[in-house]
Amino acid sequence: MEKNQSKVKPLDWTKKANGISYPVFFVILIVILLVGVGGGYLISAYGPKSTSTSATNNKQGSVKGVGIADKKEFPDQVEGTLKEGGIDGEGNFHLERKGGKSQNVYLTSSTVDLTKFIGKKVRVWGKTFAGDKAGWLMDVGFVENL
Repeated sequence: MEKNQSKVKPLDWTKKANGISYPVFFVILIVILLVGVGGGYLISAYGPKSTSTSATNNKQGSVKGVGIADKKEFPDQVEGTLKEGGIDGEGNFHLERKGGKSQNVYLTSSTVDLTKFIGKKVRVWGKTFAGDKAGWLMDVGFVENL
């Protein structure tokens, strides 16, 4: 091999790969990418909207119910006024009910943002767990504004 001869050959744009010239191939590739990106944008901007929760609105426009309405997964139900704070590290919230502190239900939730319902009278569905300090400890799956 001679000193000035390179092992790398320049790309010959006039050659064809599988019957299509390189410039035509790259133009087709760019058009396909633009159509894909543009189509995705249009579908996301103007396509059908869906939500992952079963939220409904009442006449005042406030949230009526939020969460997973599965009574098999969350069979227990209770009503009261939602307040912030648990008891001795159990629960992050509690429901105040008639009868005083001994009737409070302490709540935690892995599916619903309970902060939106603080100070409101609600009905919650959840699953009861044994608590060390809480008389009633529940993981909430669905909350309904009353």
